[in-house]
Amino acid sequence: MLHLRVVSPAALTTDVRAVLDAEPGVAHLVVHHGAAVRPAGDLVEADIARECTDDVLAALTDLGIDHTGAITLEQLDTVLSDVADAAEEAAPGDGADAVVWDELIGRTGEDSRLTVSFLSFLTIACLLAAVGAVTDSPVTVVGAMVLGPEFGPMAAVAIGLVLRRRDLVGRGLLALAVGFPAAILVTALATVAFDVTGLMSSGSLDALEQMDFIYDVGVFSLIVALLAGAAGMLSLTSARSSALVGVFISVTTVPAAAYAAVAAVEGRWGEAVSSLVQLLVNIVGVVAAAAAVLLLARRQSRRRGADRGLSEG
Repeated sequence: MLHLRVVSPAALTTDVRAVLDAEPGVAHLVVHHGAAVRPAGDLVEADIARECTDDVLAALTDLGIDHTGAITLEQLDTVLSDVADAAEEAAPGDGADAVVWDELIGRTGEDSRLTVSFLSFLTIACLLAAVGAVTDSPVTVVGAMVLGPEFGPMAAVAIGLVLRRRDLVGRGLLALAVGFPAAILVTALATVAFDVTGLMSSGSLDALEQMDFIYDVGVFSLIVALLAGAAGMLSLTSARSSALVGVFISVTTVPAAAYAAVAAVEGRWGEAVSSLVQLLVNIVGVVAAAAAVLLLARRQSRRRGADRGLSEG
């Protein structure tokens, strides 16, 4: 369940309570009159089943609470209550499949911004992947995948396309368009340093046996990208841990970006171009699959809402 906290102007508290009272998935409804100081008003709290959260948020925003007061949500890991159990059973659908769109936008919002930390993590990931590629070390490449932060911007683009939010699309594309070239440039400079110090040469790339997947573009490249995008978005929408999914996403992007820099410095232009094509194909595939998952989830939500309206009528 989720804990809902609403700061409501006193004049709208009755309407807020009516919204929550009408929802069978709400439990532990508490009203603190005059408890809110800034902004001034009443504090309304409740525990709410994930399945009905989106409808409740829509009703509250229709009242203008997001402008005149505040609406906050937080995940509840442990709830021991028969009332809460009954509310979850009464709520339509399954909580694991429910999408809370405002929560989804909030979770991807911070991760999709072009920040110093985003650039730092992406650059370090590419550097690690380059070292892994040069040394033919899959373990090092996997370490780079753990650090890759690129799914946040890709998820923002997918959400923006589905919800027709240009701000999300623009923010995600900006992070990708600046982040990957910057990381590739730094990786290329590091590769030049490796050459100068004699740590590697073009000939060392001939002996690689386990890194062909990085630049070998094929049907399975797209299949992996589509599976990664679907898994990543399912992880976000179901509020499950996305740590391992992040590794899966990065297998299609970070190594390709890193190897493009290494191959270009060593004059292996065919492999460099193939790596960049691999990167582009996989970014497009991830975004497309993530958007498809969201479209299906949105259609399911609308169908559930229509069925609910018929049953109430």
